[in-house]
Amino acid sequence: MTAREDAKRFAAQNRKARHEYFISDTVEAGMMLTGTEVKSLRLGRASLAEAYAGEDKGELWLWNMNIPEYGPANRFNHAPKRARKLLVHKKQMAKLLGQIKREGFTLIPLAVYFNDRGIAKCEIGLAKGKKAHDKRETIKERDWAREKRRIMARD
Repeated sequence: MTAREDAKRFAAQNRKARHEYFISDTVEAGMMLTGTEVKSLRLGRASLAEAYAGEDKGELWLWNMNIPEYGPANRFNHAPKRARKLLVHKKQMAKLLGQIKREGFTLIPLAVYFNDRGIAKCEIGLAKGKKAHDKRETIKERDWAREKRRIMARD
């Protein structure tokens, strides 16, 4: 791993996403957050379970991400499931939105982490849904790879 990847401190991960979807491309996006959201993220209390991203009025937004309220903030807290604006370059956004509209892809948040400079980032995946037989095939491949490693380790 590079030093840059070592610096990632994950606040939340969407582990089910790689099981539920084929991820064809990933993009790192900045997030517009309030102070209490950042403090709550640093405690690692966020959830991406039902979150999704999409376009609204020419901007990229993240909906349904749950960042619980930060206790010490008292009355200055944020709404836990508010929509959050994602910050990407215009060319990246045009590419993503084009694939969503033309090819039937979905934008799924895969992880929220802090980069080496301490800035909160969201990794978004361009995803296409898996069918039940695709999920079974993925499980078979993973189990077979695990079994191969066990056999090789014994020899």
